[in-house]
Amino acid sequence: MNITTFGLDIAKHVMQVHWVDGQTGEVRRRALKRSQLAAFFARQSQCRIVLEACGGGHYWGRTLSALGHEVRLIHARHVKPFVRGNKNDAADAQAIWSAAQQPEMRWVPLKSEQQQAVLSLHRVRAQWIKVRTQTVNGLRGLLYEFGVLLPGGRQAGVKAITANRAEIDARVPALMHGLIDGQLQMLRQIDERIAAIEAELQGLELQLESARRVRQIPGVGLLGATALAAVLGEDAKGYRNGREFAACLGLVPCHRGTGGKVAVGHLSKRGDPYLRTLLMHGARAVIFHAKTQSAWLQQLLARRPFNVVVAALANKMARTAWALVAHGREYQAGGFAKVNSPNT
Repeated sequence: MNITTFGLDIAKHVMQVHWVDGQTGEVRRRALKRSQLAAFFARQSQCRIVLEACGGGHYWGRTLSALGHEVRLIHARHVKPFVRGNKNDAADAQAIWSAAQQPEMRWVPLKSEQQQAVLSLHRVRAQWIKVRTQTVNGLRGLLYEFGVLLPGGRQAGVKAITANRAEIDARVPALMHGLIDGQLQMLRQIDERIAAIEAELQGLELQLESARRVRQIPGVGLLGATALAAVLGEDAKGYRNGREFAACLGLVPCHRGTGGKVAVGHLSKRGDPYLRTLLMHGARAVIFHAKTQSAWLQQLLARRPFNVVVAALANKMARTAWALVAHGREYQAGGFAKVNSPNT
């Protein structure tokens, strides 16, 4: 039985719906207020609802799935080519509907509340780290105006202020004394907040089986394990294979070709930049600090540039993480040990 497909353009207050009547073939459009959306789809028979994976997309995906409908999320990049004429909500809803008709369209996995909550902790931690860096650099610039030169690096700069505070107070006006105290106090509070978030992530790592499995991969630490577990979910079924997961993180090269000639270029850098950064840093840590390196990695380092090797190892780490979660296996160097698991 063919079910009706609805293209849904969500917003803060007014939602636009586009669909084609299965009996008459009539093109239908309707604008709904936020409070009317759930009630509208509750009256519909089982259907497929397609919406962009934008702000609030996962929330509405869970809400509409609870009504018994099939919900698909689509990346906005895949919708844009189908927008015809002037851009408005109705045109966006029609473009979403048109994109959903493509047989080889790739969908964005729907995240649970737990997955979004874990990723929110990561986002807030990254935000506090950015604020901390800005605060230290701002303080370094202000003191430089009075002839006080701080060493590079966050920890070295704060340590120099604490160790040479009497000398610094003698070189700057009295108005600066309270300002320096306030900035140092703010840095201490930021450090406490970051430590509290990391403690929460450590507790989550013990609760999430997928995070425990992924943590065994060399180069994957607390942040990488919890972030990968949040993106992959409990069974990693949102991705067909590890290769697709690595591609969704932008860890594959772009390529373009014509006339049978294909040129491979730089990394695509699509998908989540935060998770891609964690994997790239983890790969660098393995190359620099691992006591033993695999033969594959040694051969790659001998014949390829360093940054290419880092990207290749990060790609391999992402694919390994998908395999461990999707098949419920434990990591072992050189292969995987199969264990009893409902996911196998």
